[in-house]
This record gives sequence, structure tokens and C-alpha cells, in this order.
Amino acid sequence: MNNFLSITRCAFIKTVSLVAGVLVVGCLPVFADVQISQLADRLRVEINGKLFTEYYFKDVPRPFCYPITGPDGLMMTRNWPMTNAPGEEHDHPHHRSLWFAHGDVNGQDFWTETPGAGKILHVGFDEIKSGPDFGLIKARNNWVAVDGRVICTDEQTLRIYSRPNRERLFDFEATLHASRGELTFGDTKEGTMAIRLAETMRLMKPAPNKSGPAPLGDGHAANSEGVRDVAAWGKRAAWVDYSGPVAGKIVGVAIFDCPQNPHHPTWWHVRDYGLFAANPFGQHDFEGLKQNKTAGNLVVPAGKSVTFRYRFYLHEGNEQQARVAEHFAEYIREGFPAH
Repeated sequence: MNNFLSITRCAFIKTVSLVAGVLVVGCLPVFADVQISQLADRLRVEINGKLFTEYYFKDVPRPFCYPITGPDGLMMTRNWPMTNAPGEEHDHPHHRSLWFAHGDVNGQDFWTETPGAGKILHVGFDEIKSGPDFGLIKARNNWVAVDGRVICTDEQTLRIYSRPNRERLFDFEATLHASRGELTFGDTKEGTMAIRLAETMRLMKPAPNKSGPAPLGDGHAANSEGVRDVAAWGKRAAWVDYSGPVAGKIVGVAIFDCPQNPHHPTWWHVRDYGLFAANPFGQHDFEGLKQNKTAGNLVVPAGKSVTFRYRFYLHEGNEQQARVAEHFAEYIREGFPAH
């Protein structure tokens, strides 16, 4: 009898403990694989509990993402001008990690941060969503000239996917509205969907002095047409990959140009010092058409809009080791996921 009571008592205690454990677990917060938190001036994006990027939107010349962390949390973008870090060049202060802008929109420069440049000003968020498979940021902006005129409006969408730590994947979409009259994107190399990579990934290292030649860097570029390194600048391609060492490990960034984008396959503003941009409007600059400086113009009629979509694939190794061409084919099969 005593044994029976002892066994019954133990079973009761185990049952109560199990139920209590379930209740305690049920009270714990459930964190999504992609978690987006809003701060005063930015959104913080974490993947599997680790920082991926922060989306800055307040008191900045244009919205941008900094830092961009890749496989194993490695920093894939330059720190300056957001912060100072040893060993970095301080050129091009408008190269803010990852951003979307253009150097000639109805004659207004939205690319640089000179006194005469316009600004892309945040208006509001339509959606901020965390989730187990992806996180979503939908924002609205006004493109404002230096004299205060609104040139156009846009909607920008970032879809950040949950991925293992060896890779990162996100889609960027921008829809620009000719809401204030006809809109002309001018033919200039200064644009457009851009990232400024870590200094160690450069194709060419900084010259030891301004008069001397720049030594070769440890980075490499390759495009979908088989063109490599500095020769990839100004060429048209469906995708470009830029890889190099970060903290002793080879990592890379591939950008996919959606086939539905205007002027696909786009031209690429791939610089040997780490600027890496898809630019669908730079035809005369990239192809040397000196007599036709409007060849790459794109006109959006008043009341209409134009959409640009890009996928970013951050990976280990170079473009062959990361099977970039296969990932682009998968992007095509998916049908460029709607946002």
C-alpha cells in the first residue's frame, strides 16, 4: 500500500511538473527567425537572433541599410561615413553601405550629398512584419529637390529571408510614381541600386600615393556573361557577383537584375574600389556614346509608375563555389516573388 501511494504521488508530481513546464514555456516570447524592431531613427533586422542590418530612415539624405552582415556575421560593407574604422578610404561620402538613388531625375541629383543635391525623405511605413520565413519592410518616400519641390514619390520594399548563417538572401523593390508630372531618369553612370563593399574585397587596393599605380586587390568580380574583374564595369549582364576576403574568409555578394526591369539586362557600375551598382540608365557613359547623351533615358508619363526589382545573395566563396548562376535560375523559376 505504501509503495502504491509512493508511486501514485510520484506520478502526480511528474504530471503537475509537466503541465507547469508547458505553461511556463507557453508564457515565453516566441521569436521569429526574422525579427524587425523599430527604434527612433531606424529599424533593426535580426536573423536567427543575429544582427543582419539596420534600416536608417530619419535625418539622413536617403534611406540606407547599414551594416550588411553576411555569412557567419562578417561585415560585408564599408563602415565610413557612418562610423570610422581603421584601414578604410574616406572617398565618396554618399556611399552609405546599401541604398537606392540616381544622379539625374528630372535634372536633379539624388546620388551625391553635395549642397545642390536633392534628398529622398522618409514619409512613413506601410508595413513592418517579422516572421519565421521572412521579414518585410514597406516604406514610402518623397524625392525632394534642393529647392523643396517634390520631384516624385516612391514605395520601397525589402523582403529579408530566413537563411542559415552561411548565407543571406533578400529582395529589394522600388516603385517610383510620376505623381508630380512627367518623370525622366537621365542617362548617367551615377546610380542606382548600390552597395559599397568592405575595403578588403576591393579589386584594386588604394594607391600608395596619388601619382603611383594602384596595386591589385584580393577581390574579384564576375558577371553572367563570363566577363571578369575591371572588365565587368559598364557591361550589360543579368547578374554580377563581387567576392573577396573579409576577416580571412572569402565571401561574396551577387545582385540579380529582374528580367521585368526596364533595360534588362542592366548595365553595371562595378568599380575596382568596391562600389557595386546596377544602373539601367547609364548607356551613354558605359558604352561611350559621346554624341548621344540621352540614349539611356527613361521617361515615365505623368500619373504612371515604374518598378525595379533586385535580389541580393550573400554567400561563402566565389561565384562558382556559391553556384550563383543556379541561384539566379531559381530566382527566375520563382517568378520574382511579389511584394
